[in-house]
Amino acid sequence: MSSPKIPLKIRLLLAVHSLSVNAVSSSDSNSVNRSLLKIFDPKASPIPSTKPDNGVVSSDVMVDPTRKLWFRLFTNTNNTAATAADGSLPVILYFHGGGFAYMAANSVHHDALCKRFAREIPALVVSVNYRLSPEHKYPAQYDDGFDVLKFIDSPKFEGFPANTKMHIYVAGDSAGGNLAHHVALKACRHEFSRLKLGGAIELQPFFGGEERTESEIRLAGGPVLTTKRTDWMWKAFLPEGANRDHEAVNIFGPNSNSNVERISESAFPATLVFIGGFDPLQDWQRRYVEGLKKCGKEVYKIEYPNAIHGFYAFEEFPESSLLLAEIKSFIHNHLHL
Repeated sequence: MSSPKIPLKIRLLLAVHSLSVNAVSSSDSNSVNRSLLKIFDPKASPIPSTKPDNGVVSSDVMVDPTRKLWFRLFTNTNNTAATAADGSLPVILYFHGGGFAYMAANSVHHDALCKRFAREIPALVVSVNYRLSPEHKYPAQYDDGFDVLKFIDSPKFEGFPANTKMHIYVAGDSAGGNLAHHVALKACRHEFSRLKLGGAIELQPFFGGEERTESEIRLAGGPVLTTKRTDWMWKAFLPEGANRDHEAVNIFGPNSNSNVERISESAFPATLVFIGGFDPLQDWQRRYVEGLKKCGKEVYKIEYPNAIHGFYAFEEFPESSLLLAEIKSFIHNHLHL
């Protein structure tokens, strides 16, 4: 089996990440040493309006202090160019990856990715800091994501231009891609006052099942993501007694009748899915795409044969820039629909 070409600097970063995750995670999936994890998960501060980063500024907005639910809002100070002729404005509601258990909206790699979205799409970006497992199991993360969506739809939220209808794209990477699907499914059945659901954008979404697929067996040891670690993440996330055929995990699996019915009967939005050839999750992602098609939904699949899981976090990979261009095209093609 061939190996992906990964620059030495990135190999070292990935090795440290893997060691840190193993060091902070209990073997029984019941706990994460958050104090120790802080050492390995550096955070980025908001960008003040007095010192924009290539035109982008950011600020943190609290939604619910009782559950420490907040988001980071990224604004392109040149965003007038992104305002559509009919007054609409693209907004990306973004969910970070990390297997539902790790990382945050202000983790440096996710912060940098959202800055790129804001600058290069361009768009307003709402990066959600949702609760993590195993302290908070399913469906806490989905509830947090949808509550942020309702919060920014409220006229009381002043972070968006007044009297402007906004097209929102629910997006995320890895576990955040799973979140994007489930939040989009909730959103397409909700009546919003100033938001219009434009699409779902899922970067190597974290789906799975009890079955071991060919790609999970072939890439069980990584790179980046191992089958042993994904099993740990699902156990930490799911309610007691549930297995990986739970409908949150296996969207079109043996327990998915309610999923299929909800998706088929709803106005589920156009969906863009990115798949990497060195990602053990790729077979599940392809099944997800086929499932949406069978439900009669509009779905686009972009595959990068040489991409590892999480490639988009590193600008050194050429696929990272290609991904940004595809997202920009997808958003602007659906902005007026």
